[in-house]
Amino acid sequence: MSDQLYDGRRIRILTIVDNHTRESLSTHVAQRIRRIEVVKQLEKISEKHGFPETIRVDNGPEFISKDVDLWAYWNKVKLDFSRPGKPTDNAFIEAFNARFRKECLNEHWFLSLEDAQEKVESWRKDYNEERPHSSIGNVTPLEFASRCLSVASAGLQPSGDTGPP
Repeated sequence: MSDQLYDGRRIRILTIVDNHTRESLSTHVAQRIRRIEVVKQLEKISEKHGFPETIRVDNGPEFISKDVDLWAYWNKVKLDFSRPGKPTDNAFIEAFNARFRKECLNEHWFLSLEDAQEKVESWRKDYNEERPHSSIGNVTPLEFASRCLSVASAGLQPSGDTGPP
């Protein structure tokens, strides 16, 4: 995603969402998002949450790079590229990005890169920790992720319809 500071300088935001738990795992704000920054964010997330089986990405230059491809190969992660011009291939991130733009980017006047980073991170924490989501049983993404982890560590199968597989 992109936005701008009050003085017109462009900023970019890398958004990463867990499609199952709806948790916003990263909203990395920078002047430019380079492929190595994508890898660093994926490493940071993987240290906390483990490696995913698949990551769905668009065809942006930061994703169609050797760095990201090598990271995925070495960590046995499948990169699932959406078809060009078909945002519905990744409806979860598109819906998240629309909400993020409406509730955060359109509501704030960013004075600096640091100001944008602080406001975006504050919004991300609120999204994950304070807002129940109807698609995951009217609990917060953080609470749902915690429940999933408890169920997985106990070796049980989740019961009921608590969201997509």
